[in-house]
Amino acid sequence: MKVRIQFSKHGPLKFIGHLDIMRYFQKAMRRAEIDIAYTGGFSPHQIMSFAAPLGVGLESDGEYMDIEVLSHNGKEAMKAALNAVMAEGIEVLSVRMLPEKAKNAMASVAAAGYFITFRAGYEPDFLNEKALQQFYEKESIPFVKKTKKGETMLNLKPGIYELRTEGKGVYMLVDASSGGNIKPGMVIDAFYRENGQKLPEFALEITRTDMYMDTGTDKERRFIPLRDVGEDF
Repeated sequence: MKVRIQFSKHGPLKFIGHLDIMRYFQKAMRRAEIDIAYTGGFSPHQIMSFAAPLGVGLESDGEYMDIEVLSHNGKEAMKAALNAVMAEGIEVLSVRMLPEKAKNAMASVAAAGYFITFRAGYEPDFLNEKALQQFYEKESIPFVKKTKKGETMLNLKPGIYELRTEGKGVYMLVDASSGGNIKPGMVIDAFYRENGQKLPEFALEITRTDMYMDTGTDKERRFIPLRDVGEDF
């Protein structure tokens, strides 16, 4: 039986990397006595996979992992058992049973939502709804991505699905697929450059609000949260 677990990650644990989070949940499954399935062979390991890794320093309300279980006592019992062994800063938010033919979380991710705020003293005086919308309505949003092999010029516009101010921050929904992953810092950096400014280092506080799969078509996207796949049990 395939199960999808949504969890949040906040506070000091935002500085824990993806591989450590994987090891953390492997131990948590044993402590919570979840009847998780293991692979065969000489070195069996828990059947567990995660959606798109979260960058170090980012918080989230929409992290996902898929596991296979041999038996269970229902979603509420599983959720309670896991939360009873969670460290402060991580909370299991939902548990759903996946259809047998459902894609795993990593293969399903098409987009991710982010809420960005600015640390005290770093608030840009040019940020307002009108300026952000003018930026978003541009035909092209160029961004120079630096890699070990050099620099690559990207056009971010096709991968930005929503962009708006929200309170004193910015909300965006962007491409998070393996083929066109856009990081929120790239969009904000391009917005700063559009206004003749350079994005200061450590200016942003970023929260991933959720991850989505696309159930639409090439002509019309339809995003639904990964937590909405499957059914209660």
